[in-house]
Amino acid sequence: MKMTKYTRALTMAVLLGATLAGTGCAVMRGQTDVGTYVDDRTITAAVKAKLLEDKTTGGLSINVDTLNGAVALSGFAKSPQEKAQAEFLARNTRGVREVRNNLVVRP
Repeated sequence: MKMTKYTRALTMAVLLGATLAGTGCAVMRGQTDVGTYVDDRTITAAVKAKLLEDKTTGGLSINVDTLNGAVALSGFAKSPQEKAQAEFLARNTRGVREVRNNLVVRP
């Protein structure tokens, strides 16, 4: 299934909204400032969208968290190749400074 520009934009908007609504507020805990917090949420949504679009990664079984440009991947991958592809996609997302790949390979 090929995603159209409209579907991709809608997916990004939904993911960004869910990310902003569903995350703990790092700003309130003093971990980051408001601008960085918004940037981190944007990065998280972009990485998650790439994982969902890519046919070789299980985007629904991979969690993405971002703090100060550092992306942490957690959850499960079906193979070492899927784990590596998820890291590749995250590393090649604009704004990502570091990737911590904590995915567990479980067939």
